[in-house]
Amino acid sequence: MNSDIFVVMGVSGCGKSTVGVQLANALKLPFLEGDVLHPERNVARMAAGVALSDEDREGWLLALADRLRQAHTAGKGLVLSCSALKRAYRDILRNGAPDVRFVYLHGEYQLLAARMAARTGHYMPLSLLDSQLATLEPPDRDENFLGFGVAERPEDIVAAVLAVRHASAGGAS
Repeated sequence: MNSDIFVVMGVSGCGKSTVGVQLANALKLPFLEGDVLHPERNVARMAAGVALSDEDREGWLLALADRLRQAHTAGKGLVLSCSALKRAYRDILRNGAPDVRFVYLHGEYQLLAARMAARTGHYMPLSLLDSQLATLEPPDRDENFLGFGVAERPEDIVAAVLAVRHASAGGAS
């Protein structure tokens, strides 16, 4: 049984969903797109170019933590995509699954902006990238994370995560 729990995190446009789906597939785990649990009010605010406050995010983060808790309690794995921009947000998620491992995707503004501009059908406007970058608190060494530049290919990021996972499990899958 695979009980690995990962949160693929970073600002909008960093590739959370792409990497998350590939990681989940490689590990044969369910993938949860964290954005689907945003309340309609949050989606409407972001679509209108209004940055979310800590209060706006709290209920959403608690709902995500609950999903992590369910997986953790059941001994089942899960890969979740979530911006998890602040340590306090990651602390909420860790309350759901203390053993969660974060996969932190980061990159240069120009690349993130180009990715956001190229995607279709997403409510998050490019205008919010600045506020996300201003809010971002990169994970600290004590936060059980792996960091990757978004210029790397998603499949290479997934391969590196799998290699670290394999090594930390003593070679066991």
